[in-house]
Amino acid sequence: MDIERTLAALTLPEKAALVSGKNNWYTAAVKRLGIPALMMTDGPSGLRKQKPGSEADFTDSIQAIAFPTAALSASSWNESLLQKMGEHLGEEARAEQVSLLLGPGINLKRSPLGGRNFEYFSEDPLVAGKLGSAYVKGVQSQHVGVAVKHFAANNRENQRFTASSDMSERTLRELYLRTFEIVVKAALPATVMTSYNKINGVLNSQNQRLLRSILRDEWGFHGAVMSDWGAVADHPQALRAGLDLEMPGKGQASVDEIIRAIDTGELDEGTLNKSVRHLLHIIDNWAPAEKANTYDHEAHHNFARTVADDSIVLLKNHANELPLTPGHEGKLVVIGELAEKPRYQGSGSSHVNPTNLVTPLAALKNSELKADYYPGYRLDQSETDDTLAQAALNAAKSADHVIVFAGYPESAESEGFDKNSLMLPENQGDLVGQLAKLNPHTTVVLQNGSAVEMPWVHSTAAVVETYLAGESVGESTWDIITGAVNPSGHLTETFPRRLTDTPMAPTFGQDPHHEYYTEGIFMGYRYYDTHEMHVLFPFGHGLSYTNFEYSKLVIDQNEHGATVTFGITNTGDRIGQAVPQLYVANHSTHKPMPTKELRAFTKLSIDPHETKLVTFKLNRRDFSWWCEPKQRWEADTGDYEIMIGESSRDIRLQTKLTMDFKNSPAPVTSETYFAQVVQEPRLRDLFQRIVLDSEQDRTNNFLTIKDDEGNLVLMQNQMFLNMPLRAAVALGVPANLISSFIAAANDH
Repeated sequence: MDIERTLAALTLPEKAALVSGKNNWYTAAVKRLGIPALMMTDGPSGLRKQKPGSEADFTDSIQAIAFPTAALSASSWNESLLQKMGEHLGEEARAEQVSLLLGPGINLKRSPLGGRNFEYFSEDPLVAGKLGSAYVKGVQSQHVGVAVKHFAANNRENQRFTASSDMSERTLRELYLRTFEIVVKAALPATVMTSYNKINGVLNSQNQRLLRSILRDEWGFHGAVMSDWGAVADHPQALRAGLDLEMPGKGQASVDEIIRAIDTGELDEGTLNKSVRHLLHIIDNWAPAEKANTYDHEAHHNFARTVADDSIVLLKNHANELPLTPGHEGKLVVIGELAEKPRYQGSGSSHVNPTNLVTPLAALKNSELKADYYPGYRLDQSETDDTLAQAALNAAKSADHVIVFAGYPESAESEGFDKNSLMLPENQGDLVGQLAKLNPHTTVVLQNGSAVEMPWVHSTAAVVETYLAGESVGESTWDIITGAVNPSGHLTETFPRRLTDTPMAPTFGQDPHHEYYTEGIFMGYRYYDTHEMHVLFPFGHGLSYTNFEYSKLVIDQNEHGATVTFGITNTGDRIGQAVPQLYVANHSTHKPMPTKELRAFTKLSIDPHETKLVTFKLNRRDFSWWCEPKQRWEADTGDYEIMIGESSRDIRLQTKLTMDFKNSPAPVTSETYFAQVVQEPRLRDLFQRIVLDSEQDRTNNFLTIKDDEGNLVLMQNQMFLNMPLRAAVALGVPANLISSFIAAANDH
């Protein structure tokens, strides 16, 4: 397509139609110019292509592979796996003639109450950014574009259409925009989808600073910007701000309002042309397959199982309770209706009509384990069914091992609303607690979209976190429990001991109009670790059936960054996958800083007794923070600490280093403190020559005071060091000497 020639040939009504979606899932077609309509569909964890005429029913979609949701797949910490998952999703979308897949969701999990947390990757922007980038590259490699969502700071569902996410610029940049910045720059997504909410009072679909100044001008985004469904309040104003496509559009009313805005001068046609041009590029670059195709459903199902196998997190394994070896498990009892009717996917736009759902109870038959099954509770109620519960308890008394399935029912976790508790339903929580006290060999298998409180955790032998594991949930669960697969998943969010421990507990969702990010940058592990709080399970935590030993930390640094190298040895007798994590502690900056921040990670498979070398490269940005007065990233010369661990609380290697970024020195002013003058050799020498040497014969000011050993008190007394230069004048130092020193200090 000749974009400029096509743009010139379009009429105003045709342009207005192109920037407004059609029939819920399509862009507008212009038949006379050969411009086709592009189809888009939900797809963060599986294709949700609505059947014709069923737009009002989220569940009436074509059959597709239900992959694990992002909450689980992110726990793999495996970029290559996420890229392959994207390739599978792209292949399915291409076969169904879909041009744009609406995903991935990369917002941060600010609060565990977030109703959509199952659809998002992490509480950390680096994890979400790198895994999101891998997903995007995979999908787009199959000639299917993506819509990265939801831009930005969409961290709560209640009143999501109107609530404002209110935070400092530093918080926005370092956390909530950082993820999108990584994906936009690394993966070049076809489109970005704006979220419903406002940021600091400005609706995101109408936020010119967000959509133009930051997304396009700073980050260099060249794709199209679309709205979430129904997110546009003022279409002409949204176009002026940088939105290109309103979805799903309001039919002829959308076209009419654009034409009217052009006629009245509310909207300039040149601005409209920018949006149309962006959309023409999308239509040209992401044309659908000429005809529908098929794909190997069985192979894709098996890959979904591989993703879950690589991601399930073994949270606890007291006294090596797991794995259970078939033929040696003794009397095994399986309890919980979720084994029969599993929660394996999210709700709303994440809902998929699975090709082949394999429940844990069905997969048990192929696991070679022998077990009796008891429902124990009812999913459709929270009250205890005494008959079901007692039957399960009676069976557990004489069992050698108990596996109890527990989690949130679908009605408790969904897009569109937030949770108000982290506790399991009462009937499940009570039953798990009783089983754990009754039988010390009780393993809890969780099915949930976000963190769970576990008042019973200390009584259990093992806890297996499967999140929402997709259509292979049953097969993957037993893969881990039997040891057919060595668990290697690690949490990408912190599990607090209780909801009241979270930094936003007093304010989350309280104001219908504003969400106040009073915790600032201290969110997730940045908060818990800095405050040395006890947590249930820390960020990055995950156990294996083998052990890893870390050694030989070596760092090579220069003014541009550092190269960090170390070894990992598998000291066990079976192959396993390690997830080394590199954290940086900033001791050089005077602004508030978390005690550590994740700056690199990888995943690697290591044979028994094998040692592998790991190398991480850190650049200047990895040592930087957002300086609000200067509106830029700043890396300070000074002391840092490098920490290598298997979680934010399990640090295996660490060392200090001093970075010299060759920054221009900060200007000396009358507000500069004596402490800085004394600490910096150049300034100290200048001060000695210009001020102290001139004052050596004076006895009427504090500069000449000496201690019993004849040393100047100024150079070591904390009270004097904690004074600015202007205070010296008030204490008797001639103002001209201070002025001369300031001038000389800045002459370099």
